[in-house]
Amino acid sequence: MRILVPIKQVPETGDVKMDPETGTVVRAGVETVVNPLDLYAVEAALRLKAERGGTVVALSMGPAQAAKALREAVAMGCDEAVLVSDRRFGGSDTWATSYTIAQAARKLGYFDLVIAGERATDGDTAQVGPGIASWLGLPLATYVSRIESVEGGEMILERLVEDGYQRLAITLPALLTVVKEIASPRLPTLRGKKRSKDIDIAVLDADSIDLDPSYLGLKGSPTKVVRIASPKVSRGGATVIAKDDEGVAAAADGLVAFLEKKGLL
Repeated sequence: MRILVPIKQVPETGDVKMDPETGTVVRAGVETVVNPLDLYAVEAALRLKAERGGTVVALSMGPAQAAKALREAVAMGCDEAVLVSDRRFGGSDTWATSYTIAQAARKLGYFDLVIAGERATDGDTAQVGPGIASWLGLPLATYVSRIESVEGGEMILERLVEDGYQRLAITLPALLTVVKEIASPRLPTLRGKKRSKDIDIAVLDADSIDLDPSYLGLKGSPTKVVRIASPKVSRGGATVIAKDDEGVAAAADGLVAFLEKKGLL
């Protein structure tokens, strides 16, 4: 079985910053990690490989520093790593990103399965996985919580839905997006870490992939961020400091009067 796992390098959750002019995430000078939800996709792929044999290929789209995320995936057990990187990809929205990744996947050849994380913690859209499936013309199952069996080119799985679980069959090749219930990500082994340092990461730029230039980067992204604003929480009210019995009584009377005014008493 040949499995592709798209992963993303994202800012640490507390370090997410947005460029007010472009509406894109600021990545320069920010501490980054592998998107936590992608680690569940890597684990699901590695378990399928252990059961059925085959190859797991990790792919990431981003700047040169995204190679760090790919090396972590290799340390976990992925066999190959591919970096899709070019300045012309900068500022891509989910539409342009999924297009570029899909075309890179075509360049790499046939895959029996693509497994992606449910969403990325920086954009939080859950659109790239389904977008890749659309560009590649693959059957899609989202929010997959369990892979039950794979037989005769068909996969039986369970999806997490609002009122429980949905059991269904999907024909391979296909794309899955998985949730945390799928598996607990393993820790990299010492042997895996050594291998990740030595592995040659293949790099694909815009010229090495069959791409439509009008679909690339910020200019090729149909999503336009008009304005960015940070939510402001303001609560009007009064602070009463009760220093004696008389103050406590006044505070209690004030609270009762407030509740009566709101119709709560």
